[in-house]
Amino acid sequence: MVYTTKNKFVQILLKNILAWIASLLVIIPALLVLFNAFKGDGETLNMNLALPKQWLFTNFTTVIEKGKLLRSFINSMFYAGAGTVLTLFFGSMAAYVFSRRRSKGMAALYMYVVLGMVIPINYVTLTKTMITLHLTNTSPGIILLYMAMQTPFTVFLIYGFVSKIPVELDEAAILDGCTPIQLYVKIIFPMLKSAVITAGVLCFLNCWNEFMMPLYFLHSSEKWPMTLAIYNFFGQYEMKWNLICADVILTCAPVMILYQLCQKYIVGGQTAGAVKG
Repeated sequence: MVYTTKNKFVQILLKNILAWIASLLVIIPALLVLFNAFKGDGETLNMNLALPKQWLFTNFTTVIEKGKLLRSFINSMFYAGAGTVLTLFFGSMAAYVFSRRRSKGMAALYMYVVLGMVIPINYVTLTKTMITLHLTNTSPGIILLYMAMQTPFTVFLIYGFVSKIPVELDEAAILDGCTPIQLYVKIIFPMLKSAVITAGVLCFLNCWNEFMMPLYFLHSSEKWPMTLAIYNFFGQYEMKWNLICADVILTCAPVMILYQLCQKYIVGGQTAGAVKG
């Protein structure tokens, strides 16, 4: 009995130590950025975890003014917002069709779409396509790219939620006179609230953090999102790590706030009990 108790204690201790190590691996870089964002130019040369001798909040105003972050923020909100809304709209409808039509052709098409999560992007072909369609350096072009990148995961995620909705709901709605559009909009889509919000938060976060696509296909700095504004700012103030850290915090803040606001919705489906036997 004593031996078993000691074993459990050792296991719990080891698990806690591993949890602390994993937490430190995440917390230390965040604290490094946070502390250095409020330091002066000289203090940030070594990029250490020491607290600032004087907390300089003016670093953030300097970043906003000289880095032109307001324009980049508007661009990021537009690209990520439009890409997320369109992806959720078309992705949820596609997931519903894939879930209800269980034919071999639909199953093959579903697998083809979902494979987009793991197949790497061929930038040579993609660049030629964008040039041919005259979509380079345009807002619609970057939004379409965001949609193409996020649609596979969105369809995959919502497909699992739609599969839990009983088909009897569809049949009952059709018997009551619903058209296919009314069935989806008034019956199915409201029941996908948790799934859509979960997919929306993840989609928005991925679009907001995207770096490679804007770098390759947006040539005008006036159209750059905040991720590229950081890259440009880093080149302009190469040794001023305090301004770079302040820029990183301002870029991360919107998605962190969005995640906190929508965190309670990121749960399992809420379809249990929708049909009473």
